Amino acid sequence: MANNFNDMVYREIIPTSEDSRSNLLKKGTAKLIGKTKVSVDEENHEGVKIVLKKDEADNVREIKFVCSCGQTKSIILDYTEQ
Repeated sequence: MANNFNDMVYREIIPTSEDSRSNLLKKGTAKLIGKTKVSVDEENHEGVKIVLKKDEADNVREIKFVCSCGQTKSIILDYTEQ
């Protein structure tokens, strides 16, 4: 019962070569860049859904606004110090 309320953690990958623009990833053409938690605000705020992508430490990495018309806008947060 304790596992019922845990957040799902997804592996996030990116293609390693420019040639892999299709939806099919072959062995050696992708790289694991981290793990992500995704949560969706189910309440519609005038037709806009809010999707939060978090890392394993619950830091928000991306805030995505999805309009009912199909358009999306994203805010990407970077916590690295330079």
